[in-house]
Amino acid sequence: MSIESMASLSSDVFYDILRRLDGPTLANAACACAAFRSISKEEKLWENVCSYMWPSTNREDVKSLISSIGGFRKFYADCFPLIFNKEFTGYQSNEYLEYPEEWTEAEYYGDVDEFESIAPSDFVSIVDIRYKDKTICSKVLWGIPNVNGFNGWFYNCPFRIDLLSYAARDEEDEGEVLLSVSDGLPPVLSMEKERKDGKLWRELRDGLQLTWIIVNKKLKQAANLASWSPLGGQRHWPTDKDFVIRFGSVLSAKDILPCQVVECVIVMKFRVIRAEEGRFQTTIKLTELSMQLEDMEGAHVNGRFQTTIKLTELSMQLEDMEGAHVNGRNSLHILKKALSCPRSKNYSEVLESCHLYSKFQSELKEEKMRNENRIDRLCIISGVAAFLSFWYYIL
Repeated sequence: MSIESMASLSSDVFYDILRRLDGPTLANAACACAAFRSISKEEKLWENVCSYMWPSTNREDVKSLISSIGGFRKFYADCFPLIFNKEFTGYQSNEYLEYPEEWTEAEYYGDVDEFESIAPSDFVSIVDIRYKDKTICSKVLWGIPNVNGFNGWFYNCPFRIDLLSYAARDEEDEGEVLLSVSDGLPPVLSMEKERKDGKLWRELRDGLQLTWIIVNKKLKQAANLASWSPLGGQRHWPTDKDFVIRFGSVLSAKDILPCQVVECVIVMKFRVIRAEEGRFQTTIKLTELSMQLEDMEGAHVNGRFQTTIKLTELSMQLEDMEGAHVNGRNSLHILKKALSCPRSKNYSEVLESCHLYSKFQSELKEEKMRNENRIDRLCIISGVAAFLSFWYYIL
């Protein structure tokens, strides 16, 4: 189509074209010509895009929230790219900083006045889970629960949010979230067969997608803390009927924790339940979805079998590399900093950085174990030498 013929088209035609596009295509179309650029600024277009990608944004209260922090166009620009961080690649294992013993409480926990500016009530969690492009769960949590004043347990104890428990209290529809064979799940005839072929595990791992968006109402910023696609997981853990799938991102903790880089880990736990009511039925229950921050340290379907996934828990917690949980005070600082972290639209690049972090983390743990083994051997040798010396002088 020539430029003259395009100019003869009405803006309504352009709008009808653009409203059918997804987010990335709409953003590219805005660079094509002045007409597209002008019309692409319409908030309704970006509201439709966000509504499709994050069904939680269909709620009226969430729409008001997004409008108050800059609109749907800004919200999409903040949350569609994934957080990208490669700062940890500059660290060597022998450069890992321990928490200095001489730190005062004020130095470790940060300035009180600065901390009070980060109110837990300013944070909003917007979570959407998809399985094979079908939304299976959308939850919104306003604020952070169980915050009992500045000197309460929350600030000095492990940070954790049980999203289902608290979000359900504010929602009228508390029905179960289920997936069945009709949604693409394979039937599970027996756990022994599943343990051998892992078909259900592969379908879950390859079909699940997650976004966990954190919004700060005061700062008017938002960020997606999840990796969209799974980073890994475990089969049959802790029991044969349980499955664990991990999502996450690498965040900056500069000036907050000594290691200066942390990992956000979001975990889903599924459970398989079997019932018999005239036919066999296999149910998979999602028993946990958690987020944590870690610092650097086959059979054919014959009409009688059905597989169903039930979502029962979503939770978020923050944890450092050694397994110690990050307290509420530092967690709020890290979440605030994550809102302004670098981001990338190159998903493969983001996933690569997460895998590199995991590899680097494993190397640090292995080196720490080697150092501890060396110390143990030295202690044993020293003890034996002291024992022999003692008896040598006595005899």
